[in-house]
Amino acid sequence: MADATGEPAAKRSGLKKRTVGAIALVVISLSIAPLLFDAAGYKERQLTNRIPPAPKPFAPLEPQAASSEQETAVIDIKPAEPAEPVKLEPLPEEIRKEVAQVSPGPSPAQDTPRLDQDGLPVAWGLQLASFKDERNARALQTDLLKAGYKVYIRRSDTLVRVYIGPEMQRTRLETLKESIKQEYALDGMITRFTIE
Repeated sequence: MADATGEPAAKRSGLKKRTVGAIALVVISLSIAPLLFDAAGYKERQLTNRIPPAPKPFAPLEPQAASSEQETAVIDIKPAEPAEPVKLEPLPEEIRKEVAQVSPGPSPAQDTPRLDQDGLPVAWGLQLASFKDERNARALQTDLLKAGYKVYIRRSDTLVRVYIGPEMQRTRLETLKESIKQEYALDGMITRFTIE
């Protein structure tokens, strides 16, 4: 469709859009140009120094002699009174017998943790029972865990074994073996702990 001037409407609409776009570009470039080209050249940014000045060293204090006008305090120290001597009575015969019955166990030097030839710590486990059915092993493990023992399970092809440990000192497991034997009627076997 043509208008009164004889140009098609679509052509005139495109010309308007181009003109408006060109005017917009000129306005934007005129507003940005002063920011980009201020004709002052490169300005180095000045930072304010927030570091305080170094403190002045202290002058050493010189000892001053006490003047005769100052008073000197005299403290009178008395020696402490001697305490009454402590009298030790011999132990009753019952206690003496019980102390004699208790065995001291191995010395700490004999049962200290050590490393094997590969540089790994030597540890021990107390094997309590072997089961074909894993549910029985889990039930024993649950009972021992409730009693406060460290318990783990090892599986082989046909058996599931329940262990207490690992312990670095074999003597701990030997005493534990006796208490487990009395409490659970399980005669355990101490074995060397290995990583699966």
